Amino acid sequence: MVCPCTQTDTVLRVEGTLVSQPYVKMTLAVMQHFGVNVSYNDLTEFRFEKHHTYQATDLLIEPDASAASYFWAAAAITHGTVLVKNLTTTAIQGDVRFCECLAQMGCHVEQKPDGIQVTGVNLRGIDVNMNDISDTVLTLAAVALFADGPTTIHGVEHIRHKETDRISDLSRELRKLGADVVEFPDGLKITPGPLRSATIETYNDHRMAMSFALVGLCHPGITITNPGCTAKTYPRFFEDLARLRGA
Repeated sequence: MVCPCTQTDTVLRVEGTLVSQPYVKMTLAVMQHFGVNVSYNDLTEFRFEKHHTYQATDLLIEPDASAASYFWAAAAITHGTVLVKNLTTTAIQGDVRFCECLAQMGCHVEQKPDGIQVTGVNLRGIDVNMNDISDTVLTLAAVALFADGPTTIHGVEHIRHKETDRISDLSRELRKLGADVVEFPDGLKITPGPLRSATIETYNDHRMAMSFALVGLCHPGITITNPGCTAKTYPRFFEDLARLRGA
């Protein structure tokens, strides 16, 4: 975002594999909306012209697809229906593809005139590469506890370096709930077992708290430590979850 404001032409090169590419594409799309065109090659090299400044304009912000994933997941595990308004399958946010994972697991996913609707059914395990939608790995892991058969997630080695090690720590908490978990360098395999009540450690990770809270919709005795860590991205998450549960 800074490069177009420099005094000289700038070339930005990526070493190694670029993960979470949809987030980069989203950034480029917003930059273009504000008048900056970036030439790039396969998201490995980006070229910026000097003095190519941004122009003020209006922008309609899409609802947060990462936050929406928890409510689509709630529909999946409760066999309910949830409509998230003002999001479409063509949204610039990559995490909207979380719905594709749910569809693979058997859910009914529909693009309605006013948003994306998910209806839960009996779930089946899947094998999925979530490199591009890694913020929703924990959400899918919670859903996997309710599937018939194992779910394998791979391509997400980089989430070991998020707020916490989201592979090892996720595996530890899933085992508390009765799942058999095999950990890989870039993911994990979750085989659900009879659910157990448990106290879930969040490691001060907002996504750990929100994902495991979903389990409590279907099984009693789920305690989330430090629930306030959701304030990082979703301060009213538990209020909204309670409203959904009431509905």
